[in-house]
Amino acid sequence: MKRKITEEERALFRKHFAEAALKPATPKPKSEKTTKPGTGKLDGNTAEKLRRGQLAPKARIDLHGMTETAAHRALLSFLARAQENGARLALVITGVGNPQGHEGAEWMRSPHGVLKEMVPRWLMERDFAALTSGWAPAHRRHGGDGALYVYLRRKK
Repeated sequence: MKRKITEEERALFRKHFAEAALKPATPKPKSEKTTKPGTGKLDGNTAEKLRRGQLAPKARIDLHGMTETAAHRALLSFLARAQENGARLALVITGVGNPQGHEGAEWMRSPHGVLKEMVPRWLMERDFAALTSGWAPAHRRHGGDGALYVYLRRKK
């Protein structure tokens, strides 16, 4: 003996069936380079090698203790010099900030370093963009959270 299906059951079935209808897949557009957030336009292979610490920086600058203005000038001239010397990968040490503060002084506490926050912004400026082709967080052996790899463009 068959059970009779009510109109309410039929309407419920149609509603759920319509919601579950498969939509055709749309292919993602192919891009020239695959980028990850924060890598500043590095291709996937280079970004992966940097993440694993497999590339050694040929130039290094430590911005600890510098003011924002001094660090900006120093970084720009350093990257220009490194590019002139043929370096492709530079290590920029920014520091990680001072979350505990200095002897409990409230004004010295910061969840992150000012330079750590500003250097990636600077790298997007016109002057820096002409020198760099991308950047990524440094591997632990090269400074970890307190440093960045900057990949330089080839000298023309």
